[in-house]
Amino acid sequence: MPFDALRSSSSSAVSVGASPEAPGSNAPIGIFDSGLGGLSVLRAVRAALPDERLIYAADSLYAPYGERDDDFIADRTLAICEWLLSQGAKALVVACNTATSQSIAQTRESLAVPVIGVEPGIKPAAITSQTRVVGVLATAVTLRSARFQALAERHTGDCRFILQPGYGLVQAMERCDTDSPELVALLRSYVQPMLDANADTLVLGCTHYPFLDEAIRSIAGDRLTLVDTSVAIARQLERQLDSFGLRAVPAQDQDQTQAQAIELPRFYSTNDGQTLRQLAASLLGLDMVVEHVVISSRRLGLESDPV
Repeated sequence: MPFDALRSSSSSAVSVGASPEAPGSNAPIGIFDSGLGGLSVLRAVRAALPDERLIYAADSLYAPYGERDDDFIADRTLAICEWLLSQGAKALVVACNTATSQSIAQTRESLAVPVIGVEPGIKPAAITSQTRVVGVLATAVTLRSARFQALAERHTGDCRFILQPGYGLVQAMERCDTDSPELVALLRSYVQPMLDANADTLVLGCTHYPFLDEAIRSIAGDRLTLVDTSVAIARQLERQLDSFGLRAVPAQDQDQTQAQAIELPRFYSTNDGQTLRQLAASLLGLDMVVEHVVISSRRLGLESDPV
């Protein structure tokens, strides 16, 4: 699947639908990423669900997760999801491939709201490819995870996957670098071998990477079909909201006071938030204040060098 489905256990359905303290349909949706990449998911969610209130949390102080150990990733994922719940979130989107691959199951077991994760679009890529050669660009943690390996094995068939860790790409994005000569040269070193192997499809296996679309196009032209799962994630979120009766009331069905209460996304960062604000402005057209937030977690005190 190009996205994670909500766990299907009956306990989660009861807790979402029956708890008297469960958030209502007008509560916000929480979106979380290790840094700025989840903005690509936020963009898709805003387009698909324009009446929903959104909270975006970036754990930029500890990005990139692709260089962290599994326990740290699971610890931070759960802590930030719990913080989003404390802000009244009715559903959560873990808009980070690395966090999904390492900790989504544990997070779902611990929380009683719909939790949507992300996975590289292996299945649609395998269906789309004509040459039967597909490139996969993702973090090293995602590529080595058991979750990804199982996903790839399910859809390999006669399709060859060229797996390429995107070393340095997240760091560049976190600096708001999407098109510098240095970045393009780095991307070329990853993409050109795929082209030489006759790949015709490239899976963007990190939510940061859709913002590198133009840079990739400058290298590959039309030779590669780019698979970005952000739209599929937004559709899955829409289905889950409808399933649990959590969909926001459309603006045209609200009175004027309620309609005016629909707000732009709220942005939070564990870092100073300047790069998040710059990227939101340049890529999404949103000039928003980014609030700094401190989110404690079990491993936080064990990290001597968080940057």
